[in-house]
Amino acid sequence: MIEEARRRAYLGAMQVASWLPRVVLPFAAPSRPELLEPSAPLVAEPTVAAPAAAAREAVAPVAAPSVAPVTAGEPGSIAARLLPKVAAPTKPSPIKAEEPAEAEAEQAVRAPVAPPPRFALQLLRAGECILLVELPTGEPLASRDPAYLLLKDLLRAAGLPDSPQLMGEPVRWPLFSRGNMDQGPQAAREFVQGFVAARLEEGAPCSCLWLVGMPAVRFAGEGDEESLLRELQVEGLGVAWALPGLERLAEEPTLKADLWRAMRRVRQRWMSQNPA
Repeated sequence: MIEEARRRAYLGAMQVASWLPRVVLPFAAPSRPELLEPSAPLVAEPTVAAPAAAAREAVAPVAAPSVAPVTAGEPGSIAARLLPKVAAPTKPSPIKAEEPAEAEAEQAVRAPVAPPPRFALQLLRAGECILLVELPTGEPLASRDPAYLLLKDLLRAAGLPDSPQLMGEPVRWPLFSRGNMDQGPQAAREFVQGFVAARLEEGAPCSCLWLVGMPAVRFAGEGDEESLLRELQVEGLGVAWALPGLERLAEEPTLKADLWRAMRRVRQRWMSQNPA
């Protein structure tokens, strides 16, 4: 065991201001009675003075906590000096103030992309008119399909040949099932309009473009639900007539009466070209 003077020198070098031995040390000075007092009531004292200490810290500059040496006759000073001081409120740094904006920008970049629209369209020619028809099942119209039979009835009522001719393969969207290519609504609109414009340039003149079904109305005519049974002037495609889909006409018979009334106004466009 080391002597008391050397022990205090070691403790001073380690910046230990106060300590209590667990056992009686040889050659050690007797312990002071005030250091052996219970510390439970001493812990409650700083909590009462905490608001005043916080107010003083808000005015005075913040200093690093330190441990002061204990002097005799100061009961409770050990707990009061060893408890951490209440830090004064500090001004938030500019970097933290910018974090919400950066987080919002990062969240906007990581926002999920809307799935591409899904539809299938078939381009047909019937006399002076070209029809862009939504395929209800996604497959080409067959001669015995109810949708095709309804289309033939519409063509006969319009005074057009009831056996329309196919103009190329169906247009199915999205084009690719995988990959990073943009296949959103804007890309679909540009593709459909470009496809129809190319077919119009290749064939005979067209008096009116029928847009049958909402995908045809939305992506070829840039219309919506309010555009149905109305004429649309589409840049690069000319005059178009928006019609409900064949499947919807079959499910809602009342639409046929509205369709017939609208057809009586529009049919003059192609009937004037073919009076017979």
